[in-house]
Amino acid sequence: MKQTRSLFHRFLMGHFLFIFLPPIVLIFFSAFIGFSGVNEEGLNTLNLFYIILLLFGFIIVAFVVISWLFFLRLRKRLTRLQETMSFSANNNSFPKPVSVQTDLMDEIDQLGSSFNWMIQQLEDSRKRESEEELLRHRLIANVSHDLRTPLTILKGHVTRLNKESMSLEGQNSLIEMNHTITRVGDLMDDLLSYTLLTSGKHPFQPTSTDIVRLVRASVAAWYPIFEELEIQFDVDLPPETTFYWVADPKWMTRVLDNLFQNILRHAAKGKYANIVVDVEKEQIIVADRGPGMDHSSYERGAGIGLSASKYMLKKMKLKADFISTENGTRVVIGRA
Repeated sequence: MKQTRSLFHRFLMGHFLFIFLPPIVLIFFSAFIGFSGVNEEGLNTLNLFYIILLLFGFIIVAFVVISWLFFLRLRKRLTRLQETMSFSANNNSFPKPVSVQTDLMDEIDQLGSSFNWMIQQLEDSRKRESEEELLRHRLIANVSHDLRTPLTILKGHVTRLNKESMSLEGQNSLIEMNHTITRVGDLMDDLLSYTLLTSGKHPFQPTSTDIVRLVRASVAAWYPIFEELEIQFDVDLPPETTFYWVADPKWMTRVLDNLFQNILRHAAKGKYANIVVDVEKEQIIVADRGPGMDHSSYERGAGIGLSASKYMLKKMKLKADFISTENGTRVVIGRA
């Protein structure tokens, strides 16, 4: 930006004039008096000393006053700019532009103009990011919805082929195809659920929630499924005591559903699942004896569902600690 005037140049010019102009005027004045023939003996030595002392006193006072006024005005302008910048940090809001003199701009005005330009760039960037986020959510939702139809058709053909007579190798291939189609459908459901969750489509309604009661209801819903698959389901819930979290009951149920579903998808071979509610530590513990999260089965599918669970827990000011080895995975849910 082209500089039209300099704040410090004006400051130095003003001091130069007040320091050097009075002596120069005095010299010319004395020369004029001498030229006009005025008797110089009229000014005795004492009066000359007082005049010089008065002149230097005036110069010092003028220097202090001008410096004080200059820095006071400079401080006010910088303080106004600093308050505008710190307002957004203290109130978690976007900063507002500062007023700038566009006709004659000094260094402070140039700083304010650069600050306004930065705000405009940030606003444009935030607007583009919001539009891209909305477009991405809409694209994921549409793709997830559109892929359901071909998956349903494929699943129907696999079911029809199961009724046909074929070799054992062909039947194994059909079983693997059916599992793959089911897994892709589950991944699409997780992706759609996570997209809707992060875009605010699933409302967050926190309330004081009885955690033991919520976990007991979730265990009762999943127990028949684990029993059907012959998975040992050990449950340790306190019969009388409980604790409360300010959380969304539907979101907490979805988190537990995701953990139980991951056990069925990736740790069913361990034939064991355990859930414990520790009232003293206010923790929910879910464990299995599967191959661990480093196993390729987890890498193929558990990421989206776990990301959704972590997002919901963070929103409820909770956290989940994962301890995974080749002998199983242990998830501890507690306060953040």
